[in-house]
Amino acid sequence: MKEYAVKGMSCAACQARVEKAVSALPGVTSCAVSLLTNSMSVEGDVLPQEVVGAVKKAGYAAKLKKGKSEEADGISFEETVSALKRRLIFSLVFLLLLLYLTMGHGMLSLPLPSFLANSLPAKAVLQFVLSAAVLFVNNSFFTSGFRALLGRAPNMDTLVAMGSSVSFLWSVYILLRICGLSAAGQGGAALTELYGKELHFESAAMIPALITVGKLLEAITKGKTTGAIKKLMQLKPKTARLLIDGKETETPVEQVKPGDLFALRPGDSVPVDGEVTEGESAVDESALTGESVPVDKKAGDTVSAATVNRSGYLVCRATRVGEDTAFSKIIQTVLRAASTKAPVARIADRISGIFVPTVMAIALLVMAGWLLFGAGLSAALTRGLAVLVISCPCALGLATPVAIMVGNGVGARRGILIKTGEALETVGKVKTVMLDKTGTITKGEPTVTDLVEAAGVSEETLLALAVSLEQKSEHPLALAIVAEGQKRGITPFSVTEFRALSGNGVEAKKEGKVLRGGSRAYMEETVSENAELFAAGEALAKAGKTPLYFAEDETLLGLIAVADVIKETSAQAISRLKELGLRVVMLTGDNEKTARFIGGQVGVDEVIAGVLPDRKEAAVRALRENGKVAMVGDGINDAPALTGADVGIAIGAGTDIAVESASVVLINNDLRDVADCVRLGRRTMRIIHQNLFWAFFYNLACIPLAAGLFGLQMDPMYAAAAMSISSVTVCLNALRLNLFR
Repeated sequence: MKEYAVKGMSCAACQARVEKAVSALPGVTSCAVSLLTNSMSVEGDVLPQEVVGAVKKAGYAAKLKKGKSEEADGISFEETVSALKRRLIFSLVFLLLLLYLTMGHGMLSLPLPSFLANSLPAKAVLQFVLSAAVLFVNNSFFTSGFRALLGRAPNMDTLVAMGSSVSFLWSVYILLRICGLSAAGQGGAALTELYGKELHFESAAMIPALITVGKLLEAITKGKTTGAIKKLMQLKPKTARLLIDGKETETPVEQVKPGDLFALRPGDSVPVDGEVTEGESAVDESALTGESVPVDKKAGDTVSAATVNRSGYLVCRATRVGEDTAFSKIIQTVLRAASTKAPVARIADRISGIFVPTVMAIALLVMAGWLLFGAGLSAALTRGLAVLVISCPCALGLATPVAIMVGNGVGARRGILIKTGEALETVGKVKTVMLDKTGTITKGEPTVTDLVEAAGVSEETLLALAVSLEQKSEHPLALAIVAEGQKRGITPFSVTEFRALSGNGVEAKKEGKVLRGGSRAYMEETVSENAELFAAGEALAKAGKTPLYFAEDETLLGLIAVADVIKETSAQAISRLKELGLRVVMLTGDNEKTARFIGGQVGVDEVIAGVLPDRKEAAVRALRENGKVAMVGDGINDAPALTGADVGIAIGAGTDIAVESASVVLINNDLRDVADCVRLGRRTMRIIHQNLFWAFFYNLACIPLAAGLFGLQMDPMYAAAAMSISSVTVCLNALRLNLFR
């Protein structure tokens, strides 16, 4: 996928035009244009110059972004806001003078110089000059609008340009009549009527001025909409303290290569992803995880770009740099989501593509209808212009992307990365959540949970024998026992003739005695009966734990139970999902007994056990028949299931967020974030539906109003104000997502 910045778009019709032009290119498989960020994502076998050429032919400009996480032109709004402010200031100066002349003097009898006050032609000429100045300052509306019209792709600027131009040209015609009557000495009532009722220079100037106000407010709210991304980008480190020949050298972060050593002093931002080789410190990882508590780091631990070293001095080796760092991938993910479309947006897209031509046709019909019913040309023209100006394709075009952008920004700040707009929409519609057991509900690492000693045997003796036996084994259960011994400070003794007995256990000798460890079946063949210990082991097995027995010669010394421990937050997370009305299913390859015990502990609705990775996807498919399904897993052995679900959610990918098989990544390794993700999806969809309702309702209500169907005559300047308010309302409504908790 290649990312492009697109310039010149003003509304959803522009967006549809660009998408259509690029999608028509041979080799293009997918094209998504974002009006919000002025960016475009293109997939397929097509040269960048062909894409740029197609956009140019459509009447716009485009350029290929140099870096995957490079800011789109639409993300940084400072220049746009500054230019709009200058335009607005100049427009208001001329407009206020014009309004003083027309309303101030004409309606409120405010004073004017005598040479103006006593000459209608002079006042009309001054109106012309001031109005022309406003139109000149806002010439971009006219160049963009008429260029789009000539290219047979009219847009919002076309509506503004036509409304303002027709009003201006009609007023010029009236001005010429006033000058002609005055020169012929035919003044009086006719001249006063023309000047008072037929001149619309103030409307011609007010339309672009008010639209500029709307554009400015829209740009400001867009800037707030993308605030989360801008804050992330500002955290990007600029330099690194490279260690070259033992000395610290401050180097631009772009020059850091994998394998380079870099130093971190207290307060330094981590420049790239790396591994600690020396030192101990606490690192603030809130930029990546949203967690405010610093994480202790020592040799062997990993650090991520854009996190902050808080206390000690660290030496690290660079592992991933540039666009490959976890931080860069977060930015890429959010930007990619902003340029993709939610399915609900396609409704607005289809309407937007025909919206402007339809409005132009309605405006012509309104004018023709009023003329047929006997209205004067001026009245018919006023109503037609009001229809042109009040129509708002921008609100339709912004209804979905602003909400998607804010929703993704809110999620990113909380460690929930949603890759596409479609995923954000779908996650809010899921009916069933499937959870992988190992690593999702449980910690994924076997841990010693119980020690049961035979009569006269101490815990230390049992554990010392077990550690000494298991230290040469590579089995995960053996590693758990060795780790427990290390935690308790147990010193293992040396053994000889070690043997690993596949499927049974391990065996070794010490000073002529045979030491054994393993399953009950293995022990029953080799040691004397111990009903009490075997009963304890059976009870532990029913509790979802794996008992391992240990013996010296024929005497059973005790058992150690090992289990994959349930995460502390799993039961709470599942309870939250059920409170949202979701059905929760646990999917695991583990045996039925263990799976049902763990499922009962955390409160899932259903347990599907004994399912191998290659069959998990089939289980997901079966559940999809009852509604949309979200699959939550670790993104590796669960990849087929994550891909097969309506939404794949990868959990526990803190430093490797690019899990290709998942459409949502939970950085914090916290199952509770699944419920937050669903709530965020639902809230975003609610905002989108509100925005679309407002955009449709606004146009359905205001176009007939402007057409005069309710007996009102709306001045085009009021129509322009209403149109500006519509776009701003949609943006402000989307910003309410920032209140999500």
